[in-house]
Amino acid sequence: MKKLLLPITAFLLLACHNDMDDTRPENGNNTGETPGETVIDYRQEMRQLVISISQKGKASNGNFAVIPQNGIELLTNNGDPFGSINTPYLNAIDGHGQEDLLYGYDSDDVATPSDETDYLMEFLDRSKEFGKTILVTDYCTTESKVTDSYTRNEDNGYISLAAPQRELNAIPGQAPHNENANDINNLSDAKNFLYLINPDNFATKQDFITAVSATNYDVVLMDMFLGGESFTQQEITQLKTKANGGVRMVICYMSIGEAEDYRYYWQSGWTTGTPEWLEAENPSWAGNYTVQYWNDEWKNIIYNTPDSYLDKILNTSFNGVYLDIIEAFEYFEQ
Repeated sequence: MKKLLLPITAFLLLACHNDMDDTRPENGNNTGETPGETVIDYRQEMRQLVISISQKGKASNGNFAVIPQNGIELLTNNGDPFGSINTPYLNAIDGHGQEDLLYGYDSDDVATPSDETDYLMEFLDRSKEFGKTILVTDYCTTESKVTDSYTRNEDNGYISLAAPQRELNAIPGQAPHNENANDINNLSDAKNFLYLINPDNFATKQDFITAVSATNYDVVLMDMFLGGESFTQQEITQLKTKANGGVRMVICYMSIGEAEDYRYYWQSGWTTGTPEWLEAENPSWAGNYTVQYWNDEWKNIIYNTPDSYLDKILNTSFNGVYLDIIEAFEYFEQ
């Protein structure tokens, strides 16, 4: 989400993204190395974190979907859209999420610059050629722009959502684009999706369940918690049926490049540098802190213990994970 888009690097990307081809090292893996320091390949560490999450998720459920959002440069070994594919990473994922492809990059309800769209599509199309599902979230509300977003994304072979709120806290007023009664057993079956990860407008979990159950979205991307209380396996099962009776996928949002101070794992006294892997607070999103995502303590929180965040998601019978802040490598490369 752009906490909800590029929360830790948007302010950097807006200034320098169009210069990336001139500044990116030939291997695409700027480690920020200085003499005497341990060399960390920030891009490969993020790839490996996604791969590890995928391995554990799919070992538990072979149909468990893994979808990284943004950070599309990880698809190739050198970070260039025409570079060689990083096959282990590609094989670990089922699709790519991309925000602001056509609308919202500079401002909501404003067309994304064409050079940015073209750059992203070079990566997205390569992923799609390997059978991966592309989920695009555009941020627009003007009727003509909403129509344009759905039409162009469909023409490109992507499924998309024209989100009415950057906070992703509202169900669009119109019916899902390409609404259908088909059962959705795999991500590739989906024709549309709902991105609803900030349930601020719902007083209770039951209010949320009632509202979502009344829709016919093929895929629902949601948070595991509402008001600090986790959804149960039974409640997630309720959400897996569309209003028209078809089966849908319910996928859990999880940030893996930032720690959030409203999560169950957050401990009293944590702040930048304490623990040592906790970096600066996101200036755009209070309470969200960049993490050294290669650190073993963070890995233990995310997936590498029996009571990890991923285990909670698996035990609640979500159909997959939607991984945010994939582009955290850019923070460290800067």
